[in-house]
Amino acid sequence: MLSRDGRPTPLGDAIAHYGRIAKTLHILRLADEPGYRRQIKAQANLQEGRHALARKIFHGRAGQLYQRYQDGMEDQIGALGLVLNALVLFNTRYMDAALTQLRADGFDVRDQDVTRLSPFVRHHVNVLGRYSFQLPDLPGGLRPLRDKHAADDD
Repeated sequence: MLSRDGRPTPLGDAIAHYGRIAKTLHILRLADEPGYRRQIKAQANLQEGRHALARKIFHGRAGQLYQRYQDGMEDQIGALGLVLNALVLFNTRYMDAALTQLRADGFDVRDQDVTRLSPFVRHHVNVLGRYSFQLPDLPGGLRPLRDKHAADDD
């Protein structure tokens, strides 16, 4: 319907031209509107942060898949997405708890600073070593935050 013998039909040509119009409008808007450029850059920064965190989790071969397709590869990518989402949730919950604690302690936490926080931080993530997936009997909830009066061991 859109192509015949490797050549586009008139309908296929029309759809291709329509796509080019949308792409051209996007590029012109990107060149002309600083606000739109900032919005696109912010979105790109979010995606780059997420990809950097995924590369840290999938640390073999610098976070790249080099093998050809194998059965079950979707499961590997799906597991990476699951771990990535769990880590983003973990970071978000602890950032919220830390902000709540800072505000309760009387610190001036500005909203413009909070908007710049990212759940894609990764310096605290240790992907090397052995993992145990046996859940100990622990009470539910978040672990306690660091005591501001305790000596910093890092």
